[in-house]
Amino acid sequence: MRNSRINILAAKARQGGFTLIEIMVVVIIIGLLASVAVPTVMDRVDESRIQKAKADFKALQTALKLYRIDNFVFPTTEQGLEALVSKPSIAPVPRNWKSSGYIDQLQLDPWGREYLYASPAEGHDYDIYTLGADGVTGGEGAAADMSIWQQAEKTE
Repeated sequence: MRNSRINILAAKARQGGFTLIEIMVVVIIIGLLASVAVPTVMDRVDESRIQKAKADFKALQTALKLYRIDNFVFPTTEQGLEALVSKPSIAPVPRNWKSSGYIDQLQLDPWGREYLYASPAEGHDYDIYTLGADGVTGGEGAAADMSIWQQAEKTE
């Protein structure tokens, strides 16, 4: 009986923990899984930011069209998108500006900067654009500039 008790205690002592090799194998497996998953997740984040910018473009475009219906012109570059929130004091001052505004507040682009606006714009009455993730002109992927007209042409 005494020997069986010693054997049981010895068996429990041998099963006490993981070896260094076992731990290293688990760490390597986790590293491999992370190297596959992280780029996929990061691509999704970039894609969701691009989709948000496209949705913001549509909302701003709708507000600009309503502004034009009421005032017969689009806001000038100097008046900017702020003309959709508060009545411009810079000429041409709109005569039929909607007292509650056309949007409650201006949204920032998905990278935390203000959307840029120009009117007139090349080939269009106006343009709404963002400089992308890097905040400078040019770039590729998430760092590429986005314009309401460029994204509209890609979907047509």
